[in-house]
Amino acid sequence: MYRKTASTIALGVVLLGLAASSGCTTYGPNIRNSLCLYPIPLSPYFQDKAEDQAYQKERYDMVPILGPLTQGGPAVALDPPSDDEIIRALEKARPVEGGLPFLHEVQRNNVRIVTEPIQDHVDPPRVYPLIGPAQLHHAHYKCTIYFTERTNVGWPIPYTVINENAQEVVYIDHNHLHVVGNVEGGLTSNY
Repeated sequence: MYRKTASTIALGVVLLGLAASSGCTTYGPNIRNSLCLYPIPLSPYFQDKAEDQAYQKERYDMVPILGPLTQGGPAVALDPPSDDEIIRALEKARPVEGGLPFLHEVQRNNVRIVTEPIQDHVDPPRVYPLIGPAQLHHAHYKCTIYFTERTNVGWPIPYTVINENAQEVVYIDHNHLHVVGNVEGGLTSNY
């Protein structure tokens, strides 16, 4: 019994050495580089999750720095939140993905979105690290989502529940900065 185990281990070490030394290596076997040559499978779930996080960070999580506000001009906020941003916020608050097919599925159909501005004001100037003197512009929106929610349950007794008047409310903040002073020729100190 001991001889079989020892010979199996020795054969495994020899095969690992041969696999590691295959290819054009001039310095002998290099396990670290040879293992990286083989593709490592990645689940589509983790790939989608990573892509969604990158998309969210690139599109919605960064604070833009805009030019100075003109004196006497309207201090109107940026564009209101897009439908994509609202649906992503709703999915984060109350997710639908990940249902079990034929056992429990939830669908949102006939979606209608109403966006209302709640607050739009500009703070007085202050100095932000790595930015300099700037004003923070607050823009808060109330987004009401009306939809038909359909829930299919398949076990133990199959049935479907349809809620025609489902609605959710999502609050979204669009804060951004406005630089204070003369941006072209250096910042002025009279802010």
